[in-house]
Amino acid sequence: MSFENLNLIEPILRALKTEGYTTPTPIQEQSIPIILQSKDLLGCAQTGTGKTAAFAIPILQLLYQDRLQHKEQKTIKALILTPTRELAIQIAESFAAYGKHTGLKHLVVFGGVSQNPQVDSLRRGVDILVATPGRLLDLMNQKYVHLDHIKMLVLDEADRMLDMGFVNDVKKIIAKVPAKRQTLFFSATMPNEIQNLANTILTRPEKVEVTPVSSTADTIQQELYYVDKGDKKALLNHILKDKGIKTALVFTRTKHGADKVVKDLVKVGITAEAIHGNKSQNARQRALSNFKNRTTRVLIATDIAARGIDIDELTHVINYELPNIPETYVHRIGRTGRAGASGIALSFCDAEEIDFLKDIHKLIAKQIPVNEAHPYPMSPQSMVAKAEAAAKSGGGRSGAPKRGRGFGNKDRGRGGNNNKSSSNSGNMSGGSRGGNSRSARRD
Repeated sequence: MSFENLNLIEPILRALKTEGYTTPTPIQEQSIPIILQSKDLLGCAQTGTGKTAAFAIPILQLLYQDRLQHKEQKTIKALILTPTRELAIQIAESFAAYGKHTGLKHLVVFGGVSQNPQVDSLRRGVDILVATPGRLLDLMNQKYVHLDHIKMLVLDEADRMLDMGFVNDVKKIIAKVPAKRQTLFFSATMPNEIQNLANTILTRPEKVEVTPVSSTADTIQQELYYVDKGDKKALLNHILKDKGIKTALVFTRTKHGADKVVKDLVKVGITAEAIHGNKSQNARQRALSNFKNRTTRVLIATDIAARGIDIDELTHVINYELPNIPETYVHRIGRTGRAGASGIALSFCDAEEIDFLKDIHKLIAKQIPVNEAHPYPMSPQSMVAKAEAAAKSGGGRSGAPKRGRGFGNKDRGRGGNNNKSSSNSGNMSGGSRGGNSRSARRD
């Protein structure tokens, strides 16, 4: 199967060829024909499956063909809602890359920058708007955005969107979109809350499911390090002494934790930067750019900031702290081993995180191999005993976050992403990612 077999128009095929993409991924192969038939779609696919191209390519084609048949209107015809700034930027880059020969205009809006350039772009007219919910509502309330002519609505990373507390914002936005439209709904997981939302906004949807979130790619080598919480810093330094680790994406649960890890690494001469919701947009983009070009060797990220980061040839993901939501583990390690490449995922587990680890093992239906060949090993038994002792003494989990998805928790989402005051200026350009023939995996 090649992209030529999907009945794509010449301008898009030419752009895909420039990008070096010849073979669609499974979700692209299944989704593109459905979307081109103007049907609603419910897609269950985890990150790294090529999901962005699965909806961006057919949206571009449908809008291009529609413009040929009707007089062009300077109105927003397609709206893509997504939870984070980084993911919004990536999606916009995809539209720029695949749509470079279509003449269609797109704009991405999110938090942390002045809205003025973006308002100017809206006034000039755009066909496709990629947005995070908070800023979009702000612009709607100021009468800068009107959704009366929307023909296509996409909810991307719906589970993360709800997990970050955007459920009410999303519902307010959907209420302003015409009822007669095509809706595409993508989510890595399908808990009841997600399924219920999908049921209310989709009309007789076709369902596409690719690689359930409970599975981890076979190309990713996973290792578990039992370690005392106080030894995590030293263990990370020890691992990064290996010069064979060219790049490493390190995850923490909190913004404060990310900043602390950066300081600890810089002290020992390791180039590191953090990316999280408290950083300005310019700082986040600079850190990401430095990491991609390997000026910075280690990028420390929180989950909200990291969702949607797409880095070619990322060799290592390190869970400095285990996530309290088991599906997040799959998303985290999915940053490496992308597009069929191999990758290594290392996870630290201290006594406070034993329950998190149990949840992860249950979800992925296998045990992560334990690596004891390091200077700070602890046995699982001693970890459990330490956790039980803390619980008996009244310490509980010593401040570790509770398990649970946190759907609808406004504070959780707002504090991490600050989308309520967001925007971005201008059309994003998406350069070529090299001439090698491969599948289009931008998400």
